[in-house]
Amino acid sequence: MTRLTGKSALITGAARGIGRGFAEAYIAEGATVAIGDLNLEAARKTATELGDAAYAVQMDVSDQSSIDAALAAVVAKTGKLDILINNAALFDAAETVDITRASYDRLYAVNVAGTLFTLQAAARQMIAQGHGGKIINMASQAGRRGEPLVMVYCSTKAAVISITQSAGLDLIRHGINVNAIAPGVVDGDHWEHVVSMFARLEGKKPGQKKAEVAASVPAGRFAVPADLAGMAVFLASSDADYIVSQTYNVDGGQWMS
Repeated sequence: MTRLTGKSALITGAARGIGRGFAEAYIAEGATVAIGDLNLEAARKTATELGDAAYAVQMDVSDQSSIDAALAAVVAKTGKLDILINNAALFDAAETVDITRASYDRLYAVNVAGTLFTLQAAARQMIAQGHGGKIINMASQAGRRGEPLVMVYCSTKAAVISITQSAGLDLIRHGINVNAIAPGVVDGDHWEHVVSMFARLEGKKPGQKKAEVAASVPAGRFAVPADLAGMAVFLASSDADYIVSQTYNVDGGQWMS
C-alpha cells in the first residue's frame, strides 16, 4: 500500500513547477489531487496529463471567495480534504529605495495572506471532518535570512515560517499537523524572470546570475521539483504524525538550522 492511499489533497499553484512535481508524487502515492491554480486552463492541462487522480480547481489565493469556492469544489469532488500544500507564491526584487507599495501589497497578498487564509479554510474543513489532516506551507531559504535586493520576498517567507509555527501549535489539538518546507534554489521556467531582474539590478550578463547561484550550492546544482517531493510526501503521511510546527530545509546544504 502506498503512503497516501485514499487521501484527498489540494495543492495551490500546482499547474507547473514545484506544485506539479508534488502532485505527481502524491498521485504516485495513491492520493487524489486538486490542481489549484489561478490559470484554470493550465490547471486543466496539467490535470489531464497527470491522469484520472488529478482534477483542476481555479484558485486565486488573494481572494477569499476564490479560496472558499476552491475548498467547496474539493469537498464536492472527494467528500473531504486531508492534505493542503500552500505552494502559490510570487517573487520580486528591488533595491530598498525602489520598493513600491504595489509590489509589497501584491507579494503579501499572495505569499502571506494567501498562505494564512487558505490554511484557515483548510483547517476549518479538517476540524469539521473530525479526523485531522496535514498542512504543508512552502517557505524558503529566503525566509531564513535577508538578501539585499529581495527584502519583501524574504520577509514574506519569514512570515510563512512564523505562521507555520503558530498554526501548528494551535491546530495539533485537532490532529492537524502544520509544517513547512524551505527550498533553496529550484530550477524552472521562473528563472527566466529572476535572471532578467538581476541582470537589470546587478548588471549581470545573460545567464551569469544563474551560474553563480548554482555554483554557491554545496550539492553542486540547482534543485528540481523531484528533490522536494520526498519531503512533501513524508510530511503528508502518517510517518509525520508527531512532527509539529517545523520548517525543513531541502536546499542542497545552503542553510543549516
